[in-house]
Amino acid sequence: MTMPRTAAIERAGFVLITACLGLVQFHLMTAQALFGLASICWLVLMLEDRKAPGFSPGAASVGVRSTSAALPRFALPLGLYAAWTLLSAVMSAQPARSIIDSKQLLLFLMVPIVARFARGRRAITTIDVIMALGAAGALIGVVQYALLGFDHLNERPTGLLSHYMTFSGVLMLVTCAATARLLFYTGQRVWPAVAMPALLAALALTLTQNAWIGTIVALGCLIAVRQLKLLLLAPIVLVLVFAIAPGQVRSRVMNGFSPQTESNRDRIQMLAMGQDMVRDHPLFGVGPEMVGDVYGRYLRPNPVHTYNPHLHNVPMQIAAERGLPALGLFLWFIVATLLDAWRQLRDGPHRAVAGAAVGAVVAMMTAGLFEYNFGDSEFLMLFLGIITLPFAARQTGEADLDGRLLPMSGAPLQSLSASVPVE
Repeated sequence: MTMPRTAAIERAGFVLITACLGLVQFHLMTAQALFGLASICWLVLMLEDRKAPGFSPGAASVGVRSTSAALPRFALPLGLYAAWTLLSAVMSAQPARSIIDSKQLLLFLMVPIVARFARGRRAITTIDVIMALGAAGALIGVVQYALLGFDHLNERPTGLLSHYMTFSGVLMLVTCAATARLLFYTGQRVWPAVAMPALLAALALTLTQNAWIGTIVALGCLIAVRQLKLLLLAPIVLVLVFAIAPGQVRSRVMNGFSPQTESNRDRIQMLAMGQDMVRDHPLFGVGPEMVGDVYGRYLRPNPVHTYNPHLHNVPMQIAAERGLPALGLFLWFIVATLLDAWRQLRDGPHRAVAGAAVGAVVAMMTAGLFEYNFGDSEFLMLFLGIITLPFAARQTGEADLDGRLLPMSGAPLQSLSASVPVE
């Protein structure tokens, strides 16, 4: 394949996967269609790389010719987690149903695709697209609350997505990315500063506690890294926000965290039920998509609900559905992701992109103690894209600030410092 044609496919793949990560905040099927097209571009280039001289299947370092083979460290535990999920599906009481449900594992291809197409300066461009479309979606949610009656617990803002939980989870990730962009990309702070009010307002108006908690913890971590003393202002800011918040938000804060509320009592019961499921099925779990089927067997006295499709807790859901080995692999994936992004956030390069990944992991795991967000396709696609961007940003041979393609070379990252601004 000629170099111009390869470059055209590279550009097309970048546009497609970036549009996918932006539009997944509005419509899942559109995002999945773009993801499928980006996958085709990635597959074509991967096959071309295998034909090229000097191809190395294990290549994973900067400047290696075969960039299709370059993957972040967390790809190994994530791949093993996918493999164990399939094994759990085979061992399920209904293997066919569990295997069909495991099709969501195809979304894990987001990692190699983003690693290939969003390299170098394209990573921060991807963050900007995610943030811009996220702010637009947030404004839709604010309008729904203010004008369309989406202003109570039974009818909350959803943006253009199907459920308020999905909307709040996506807003949480975008808010973390925008905060990282604001704190660690000091040369261009105007746009994230403009986007933040809409994101925070929409997130508050979803009345979704798990996303509130995840966002507060993640933003606290990012602010502490940037300037620890700024955390002293956090209580003042939270009090001011509470004072000006709508009555529904204040009521949710005051009453929503009591263990006596129906939703919280339901979650406590589900944790106990999940423990019983793990005790009975420690190795492979009950099988993907099977928690709802066995739910009735594990009901506690005076249950809040007699049916739930999942356990509203990421670690517990994974352990109950796929077994303790799957939980171990998932935690390995999370730790590997967080450590790699943390090192890059501390030492560079592209600290804003690394900060977005750190925020995403912290927020997902914190909110995931109260909601099974990792099983939500929209959330999962955006999450995997964001956490892969720091690795992609470290790779040479991609677009510079003017959008031109830089030649592949074996030069270390430091050689680009003259042409790429420091974040």
